[in-house]
Amino acid sequence: MSIHTVDWDSQEWVPVRKGLERKTFAGEGATLALHRIEPGHELLPHAHHYEQIVYMLQGTAIFHVGDEAHHMTAGGLIVIPPNVTHYIEVTGNEVVLELDVFTPKRPEYGG
Repeated sequence: MSIHTVDWDSQEWVPVRKGLERKTFAGEGATLALHRIEPGHELLPHAHHYEQIVYMLQGTAIFHVGDEAHHMTAGGLIVIPPNVTHYIEVTGNEVVLELDVFTPKRPEYGG
Protein backbone atom coordinates (compact mmCIF):
# COMPACT_ATOMS: atom_id res chain seq x y z
CA MET A 1 0.00 0.00 0.00
CA SER A 2 1.37 3.41 -1.00
CA ILE A 3 0.28 6.46 1.03
CA HIS A 4 1.07 10.02 -0.02
CA THR A 5 -0.16 13.44 1.03
CA VAL A 6 -0.38 16.80 -0.71
CA ASP A 7 -0.78 20.34 0.55
CA TRP A 8 -3.03 22.09 -2.01
CA ASP A 9 -1.56 25.48 -1.07
CA SER A 10 1.97 24.41 -2.01
CA GLN A 11 0.89 22.88 -5.32
CA GLU A 12 1.13 25.08 -8.44
CA TRP A 13 -1.95 25.86 -10.55
CA VAL A 14 -1.72 24.25 -14.00
CA PRO A 15 -3.25 26.27 -16.86
CA VAL A 16 -5.82 24.25 -18.84
CA ARG A 17 -7.22 26.92 -21.19
CA LYS A 18 -8.13 30.60 -21.03
CA GLY A 19 -9.72 31.28 -17.64
CA LEU A 20 -9.32 27.75 -16.24
CA GLU A 21 -6.59 26.28 -14.00
CA ARG A 22 -6.41 23.10 -11.94
CA LYS A 23 -4.54 21.15 -9.28
CA THR A 24 -4.86 17.37 -9.06
CA PHE A 25 -4.41 14.51 -6.63
CA ALA A 26 -5.02 10.81 -7.29
CA GLY A 27 -5.37 7.59 -5.41
CA GLU A 28 -5.57 4.08 -6.82
CA GLY A 29 -9.16 4.37 -8.04
CA ALA A 30 -10.13 8.04 -8.21
CA THR A 31 -8.76 11.46 -9.13
CA LEU A 32 -9.50 14.76 -7.40
CA ALA A 33 -9.21 17.95 -9.43
CA LEU A 34 -9.47 21.40 -7.87
CA HIS A 35 -10.51 23.88 -10.58
CA ARG A 36 -10.24 27.67 -10.47
CA ILE A 37 -12.49 29.19 -13.14
CA GLU A 38 -12.59 32.88 -14.04
CA PRO A 39 -15.69 34.76 -15.20
CA GLY A 40 -15.60 34.97 -19.00
CA HIS A 41 -13.64 31.70 -19.33
CA GLU A 42 -13.72 29.72 -22.55
CA LEU A 43 -16.75 27.40 -22.64
CA LEU A 44 -15.93 23.87 -23.78
CA PRO A 45 -18.73 21.31 -24.01
CA HIS A 46 -17.19 17.83 -23.71
CA ALA A 47 -17.86 14.27 -22.59
CA HIS A 48 -15.64 11.56 -21.11
CA HIS A 49 -16.04 8.01 -19.85
CA TYR A 50 -15.48 9.05 -16.22
CA GLU A 51 -18.21 9.66 -13.66
CA GLN A 52 -17.65 13.18 -12.27
CA ILE A 53 -18.90 14.40 -8.91
CA VAL A 54 -18.67 18.17 -8.53
CA TYR A 55 -18.56 19.99 -5.20
CA MET A 56 -18.82 23.78 -5.48
CA LEU A 57 -16.57 25.55 -2.98
CA GLN A 58 -16.98 29.16 -4.12
CA GLY A 59 -18.87 31.23 -6.67
CA THR A 60 -21.92 30.70 -8.83
CA ALA A 61 -22.22 28.79 -12.07
CA ILE A 62 -24.53 26.93 -14.37
CA PHE A 63 -23.59 23.31 -15.07
CA HIS A 64 -24.97 22.31 -18.44
CA VAL A 65 -25.41 18.53 -18.35
CA GLY A 66 -26.99 17.01 -21.43
CA ASP A 67 -30.07 19.16 -22.14
CA GLU A 68 -30.39 20.39 -18.54
CA ALA A 69 -29.02 23.53 -16.84
CA HIS A 70 -28.26 23.32 -13.11
CA HIS A 71 -27.66 26.54 -11.14
CA MET A 72 -24.96 25.90 -8.55
CA THR A 73 -23.56 27.87 -5.61
CA ALA A 74 -21.06 27.13 -2.85
CA GLY A 75 -21.97 23.90 -1.07
CA GLY A 76 -23.79 22.44 -4.07
CA LEU A 77 -23.10 18.97 -5.42
CA ILE A 78 -23.90 17.39 -8.77
CA VAL A 79 -23.13 14.04 -10.39
CA ILE A 80 -22.27 14.04 -14.09
CA PRO A 81 -22.70 10.55 -15.52
CA PRO A 82 -20.12 9.05 -17.87
CA ASN A 83 -20.39 9.89 -21.59
CA VAL A 84 -22.81 12.83 -21.10
CA THR A 85 -21.86 16.15 -22.73
CA HIS A 86 -21.41 18.86 -20.12
CA TYR A 87 -19.71 22.18 -19.34
CA ILE A 88 -19.60 24.90 -16.71
CA GLU A 89 -20.58 28.53 -17.25
CA VAL A 90 -19.50 30.95 -14.51
CA THR A 91 -22.22 33.44 -13.60
CA GLY A 92 -21.48 36.56 -11.62
CA ASN A 93 -18.12 38.25 -11.06
CA GLU A 94 -16.55 35.86 -8.53
CA VAL A 95 -13.99 33.20 -9.38
CA VAL A 96 -15.44 29.70 -9.09
CA LEU A 97 -13.61 27.04 -7.09
CA GLU A 98 -14.88 23.52 -7.58
CA LEU A 99 -13.57 20.17 -6.46
CA ASP A 100 -14.20 17.28 -8.86
CA VAL A 101 -13.97 13.59 -8.08
CA PHE A 102 -13.46 11.38 -11.14
CA THR A 103 -13.89 7.61 -11.19
CA PRO A 104 -12.12 5.66 -12.38
CA LYS A 105 -8.79 7.43 -11.92
CA ARG A 106 -7.78 9.83 -14.73
CA PRO A 107 -4.16 8.94 -15.55
CA GLU A 108 -3.86 11.85 -18.00
CA TYR A 109 -4.25 14.23 -15.01
CA GLY A 110 -1.11 12.88 -13.34
CA GLY A 111 -0.88 12.31 -9.62
